[in-house]
Amino acid sequence: MTGHAPDDALFGRPVDVVARSLIGALLTVDGAGGRIVETEAYDAGDPASHSFRGPTSRNAAMFGPVGHAYVYRIYGLHWCLNLVCGDAPGGAVLIRALEPVSGLDVMRARRGMEASSALCSGPARLCQALGVDDRLNHLSMLRTPFTLTAPAAPVPVVRGARIGISRAVDLPRRWGEAGSAWLSRPFATC
Repeated sequence: MTGHAPDDALFGRPVDVVARSLIGALLTVDGAGGRIVETEAYDAGDPASHSFRGPTSRNAAMFGPVGHAYVYRIYGLHWCLNLVCGDAPGGAVLIRALEPVSGLDVMRARRGMEASSALCSGPARLCQALGVDDRLNHLSMLRTPFTLTAPAAPVPVVRGARIGISRAVDLPRRWGEAGSAWLSRPFATC
């Protein structure tokens, strides 16, 4: 993704398309990170989205340039990282989980744990491991401290309901790498 096309060409597509295309991409922050294995899509027409009621000081990044970070605090405790995208203002993709591949010692120190399996399996864990906080809000995810690289090869993907929301709960806007051991939660099987 880095250097392959302008922000609008990559991230100006519908949020669901972007959420799916990020599975398998490599994301790092100051060298710590891994392969994206789980995402969720949100846009201004989605009752579960922060942008549903329009721009506010909290969600302003969602109405800014595509390809930038939208970082917010959930439950007043944990940070969450989103990639602003979409074919209309107010869209973003929540990065839910990574397979850790680089900077493991740094991530383990930040998380205070040795087990790689839980380092980045969930949006709050991922942000703690990568050192993401509000200082990164509004920054381009195509420039330092971020590195975002397209998947090396096509990745098999599963789709299902999003996690931890109370509105639009049945919309299948969560994507994950099929069979990944790094997901925040398994996908329901039919």
